[in-house]
Amino acid sequence: MLPAAGATAVALTVDDGPDPHWTPQVLALFARLRVQATFSLIGRQARAHPDLARRVVEEGHSICNHTMTHPLTFARRTPTEVRRQVVDAQSAIIDATSEAPRLFRAPAGVRSPTVLRTAAGNGMVPIDWNVDPRDWSRPGTANIVRRMLAMRPGDIVLCHDGGGNRQETVQALGTVLPVLLDRGLTFVPL
Repeated sequence: MLPAAGATAVALTVDDGPDPHWTPQVLALFARLRVQATFSLIGRQARAHPDLARRVVEEGHSICNHTMTHPLTFARRTPTEVRRQVVDAQSAIIDATSEAPRLFRAPAGVRSPTVLRTAAGNGMVPIDWNVDPRDWSRPGTANIVRRMLAMRPGDIVLCHDGGGNRQETVQALGTVLPVLLDRGLTFVPL
């Protein structure tokens, strides 16, 4: 949940990009609807697509360090490996965007004391979510829509623009965001 969130605020987070196919579609939708979000960037993706990472920042979205390569066993890695993933991603994201992320999201949200210490030691606050429409599993647009329509003020929602085919996510966002805006919700970056 968002700390001290406004009465209508929700935070939309978008993970695993930037992706050259899906991120531009998500950004175009957000621009059209005037929605702000937080993009959790993978360092390797930011390095491969620096113009797109820079565009995320230029369009007013906040950014988050999501490790260099998104290892699913991240929390079980050695302190040296955890540090390398975080530091390398931070460097790649800064090189691409000229902005240092102040937020950190662990792959799959799995954290450990080492992960938390490493994030804090690099000046970042760990973030999580409380609404997961499971778009990463490609459950079908209708399922993503149903889960996202349950959002309430204060929620932090997890979505994805990278890591595979995100057509269902883009379609669901195009359906859900206008409905939630009509309900009076406002989207704030973390």
